[in-house]
Amino acid sequence: MTKKLILMLIVALACTLNADAQGWLGRVRDRATEAAKRTVEYNVERKTVDAVDDAMNPDRNRDNNRSKKSNDADYEDEEVEEGPQDTEAVYQQTDFVPGNVVFFEDNLQGEQMGEFPSKWDLIDGSTDVASMKGKKCIHFEPGTRIEPLMTNQTSYLPDFFTLECDFWMNDPKTDLNNCYEFEFNKSNDENIYEIRIGESYDKLEVTCRYKSVAGDWRDSGGGKTWELKKNDWSHFALSFNKRAIKIYINGKRVINIPNSQAADRVKIHQADWGGFHGNKNYLTNFRFAKGGNELYAQQTTDMSAVEKAIAETGKFVTNNILFETGKATLKPESMAEIQKVADFMKKNPSVRFEVQGHTDNQGSDAVNDPLSQQRAEAVVKALEQLGCDPFNMRAVGKGSHEPVASNSTDEGRAKNRRVEFIKR
Repeated sequence: MTKKLILMLIVALACTLNADAQGWLGRVRDRATEAAKRTVEYNVERKTVDAVDDAMNPDRNRDNNRSKKSNDADYEDEEVEEGPQDTEAVYQQTDFVPGNVVFFEDNLQGEQMGEFPSKWDLIDGSTDVASMKGKKCIHFEPGTRIEPLMTNQTSYLPDFFTLECDFWMNDPKTDLNNCYEFEFNKSNDENIYEIRIGESYDKLEVTCRYKSVAGDWRDSGGGKTWELKKNDWSHFALSFNKRAIKIYINGKRVINIPNSQAADRVKIHQADWGGFHGNKNYLTNFRFAKGGNELYAQQTTDMSAVEKAIAETGKFVTNNILFETGKATLKPESMAEIQKVADFMKKNPSVRFEVQGHTDNQGSDAVNDPLSQQRAEAVVKALEQLGCDPFNMRAVGKGSHEPVASNSTDEGRAKNRRVEFIKR
């Protein structure tokens, strides 16, 4: 009897253990399935991000970049985020469209180091021409305020314009913080809106204080921060359209104001913020241009413009595909224009394009000819990454040999720096 009881207990225990084992194995199977699902989602997402990165940086070796740590001391202490990330957080396309009629431009080329920049006027403080990380630039002492030297010094901003420049940001772990202000005023110097860019706890903070069309003062952007490049250049862009202000940092829109009063002039101020007293403050690559993206323009309107140009002239010509100075690296704000062409090509899969890169006459043919070819190839690669058939595209560099305007003015040179899509 005792043996039979022991045998019954062993059988019951085995059944229990088997049930628990099955439950445990089931849980392991479920977790493995979920992990595999996350891995697939991450890989798909990573391919999407890589496609955009490849379009933006055609010369980049992605595999080497992932396997090797950068030797640039400026980035040695940056943290690398692991695991799946939101594609939109990694890279967000911009709706910024640069104006096409340039009325002020300055990349400081030809300026003498240590002298006051010739295209500017001094209001307060002290500034001179310097060089930082390979770029000629304007160096600001704390509290310095300057403005562009214009024919009509008090009123030159149209009601539809864009403003762009590059600004330097320090690493707050080793240097004092930066702070830049763009002050937009009426011709009588009444302040209308001001944009402030500065560091806040190792991140970039952008704010805009503005006078609304209703006449009261309002603030936008306060309290929000964005990751900044440390010890490196970042790109600032502003679009003003009759009453709407849009502000972009490194191709990403950070502030969108629907109703502001218009200004007539702009001053640039190296501001004291929170006891700031550093002197590593630099700005360069200024571009003021009339035009830009239509107020609340829809993609259908953009597409009809591309289709209309192709139907009427057999080509689409654009000055809104921009590159880093002297390089074939696409700027982030170029992707909105390239996307329009990609949409057209996917809608018309039998159309073939010769993608032509054109430069102005600054520099020799030995530099401009291969550069224009490389830029055309970068556009073709970007279109391919967006789903266009590479069989339908051929990159051709034209250098400065086919100008459409005089190269003797900034406005003319801006028109000559273009990309043409010729239907074949």
